[in-house]
Amino acid sequence: MGAPNAAFVALHRASVDGGFTANITLSGEMRNDGATIAQIADESVPRLEQVGSVRVLKKTEIGTPDIPGLTDSPGIVQNLVLSTTLRGEPIELCQSQVYLGMEDVRNPAQRAVIEIVLTAKQNQLAEVIEDYKKFLRTIRPGDDETSA
Repeated sequence: MGAPNAAFVALHRASVDGGFTANITLSGEMRNDGATIAQIADESVPRLEQVGSVRVLKKTEIGTPDIPGLTDSPGIVQNLVLSTTLRGEPIELCQSQVYLGMEDVRNPAQRAVIEIVLTAKQNQLAEVIEDYKKFLRTIRPGDDETSA
C-alpha cells in the first residue's frame, strides 16, 4: 500500500480521483523520550519532505477543556498539504494527522503514540471527512482484559 509502518490502512474506493484513493492510515510506536506530542507531530514534516514540499496549515491541541480529545490523553491535530508526484504527474494531497499519547500504566516513563492520518485530494475531502471523524471517535485505549 506504500504506507510503511502502518498497522491499518482503510481505502475509500468510492473517492478514487485521477488514480488516487483517499485513505486513512493508523500507525504507532512506543516512546520513552521526553518529546511532547506537538514535537512528535513536527517529526512528520521532514519525513514527508522526502517526497515533496509540505505546508503546515494548522496545528491544534486536543484534550484541553476548550477542545475535548478523543481519549483522556492530550493530542494534536495537524493539517497540512503535500505537493508531490503520483506516477510522474504532480499531485497535491491534504493530510489531517491526529497524534495521541497514551501513558503505559505499568511504566509511566514509556508511552504509546498513535498516529491516525487521513490523506485525500482537496476535491475528495468533502466526501471522506465525515467517515474520518467517525473513525476517530472509535479510537479508545484497551482495558487490561482486552489489551493483555
